[in-house]
Amino acid sequence: MPRSTNSPASRKRRKRVLKEAKGFRGFRSKLYRYAKDAVRKAMQYSYRDRKNRKREFRGLWIQRVNAAARAHGLSYARFMEGLKAAGVELDRKVLSDIAINDDAAFQGLVQQSLKALEKKGVPLRKPAQAA
Repeated sequence: MPRSTNSPASRKRRKRVLKEAKGFRGFRSKLYRYAKDAVRKAMQYSYRDRKNRKREFRGLWIQRVNAAARAHGLSYARFMEGLKAAGVELDRKVLSDIAINDDAAFQGLVQQSLKALEKKGVPLRKPAQAA
C-alpha cells in the first residue's frame, strides 16, 4: 500500500511559502527548504519592527515638539508639565503636527503652559522672544 502524502495540502503550503519569499535573493526565493527559514525570519523581523516603528515615531514627535518649545523659550519637559497642569490632553503626534504646521496655535499652547506653570509655582527663567 503506497504511503499517503497529503499532496494537495503540501503543494499549497509550499507554493504559499515560495510566494511569500518572492524578491528574496538566490536560493532563498527558489528552494522551499531555504525559503521556509527565510520567510519565518522575515516574519520575526516584521513583528519586531512594527513595535519599533511606534517607538521611533514617538521619538521623532518628541524631538519636533522639543525644538518648537525651545524656539518659544521653554524646554520640552517644562512645556509638557505645563500642558498637563493646564489640563490640555493632546498627544505628542498632534502636538508635533501643530508645531510644524500652525505656529500661532503652538504659541497659544506655550502661553497656556506658562500660565499653568506660574499658577503651580514653578520657577521659570524669562522666556526668550521668538524671532
